[in-house]
Amino acid sequence: MTAIPPRRTPLHLGLTGGIGSGKSTVGQMLQHCGAALVDADACSRAVTSAGGSAIAAIRQAFGDEFIDPSGALDRGRMREKAFGDAQAKARLERIVHPLVADGIAQATLAATQAGHRLIVLDIPLLVESPRWAPVLDAVVVVDCSEATQIARVQARSGLDAAAAQAIIAAQASRAQRRSAADIVLFNDGISLAELRTHAGRIATRFGL
Repeated sequence: MTAIPPRRTPLHLGLTGGIGSGKSTVGQMLQHCGAALVDADACSRAVTSAGGSAIAAIRQAFGDEFIDPSGALDRGRMREKAFGDAQAKARLERIVHPLVADGIAQATLAATQAGHRLIVLDIPLLVESPRWAPVLDAVVVVDCSEATQIARVQARSGLDAAAAQAIIAAQASRAQRRSAADIVLFNDGISLAELRTHAGRIATRFGL
């Protein structure tokens, strides 16, 4: 692998991968190596939880039926609507994405102020959005076969194969993600110990 010259201190490393790729596991491993981990999914859950900053706008745009009894976004119902209605998906993204970006910026600033040398930004839609490339020093893509993705999603979430396939189809393709990568970590048919070794090598490459 060729060296990637740093553009800033701390380094900002983008981490992405399709659903079921093991991206979140790799993020946790990098965190264990000493990186600060900024999780876009966690930011999204925060703004769509009960009392979250997106809830009022979601209620106004979609109605009470998309808010669950606890006051949080009804993720299952919204997932069904968004996958079947491109306009609804875009409307939801216009509400949620700016708030998530604000959360990521705040968490990144906090990690910088805490003195971390490497900040890992775990962003599922990194390839789909043009906003991230200018703020990243490098991108790691966690990759695996589509069959493995489907099997992992079914085991983890209990979704059927068709639902898992629909989620995969709505994301960037494997080829698109790999073309945006500085490092591709192929997480298929390897043990957790081997995955941890690969993550450790990445951490070392970026100064940890």
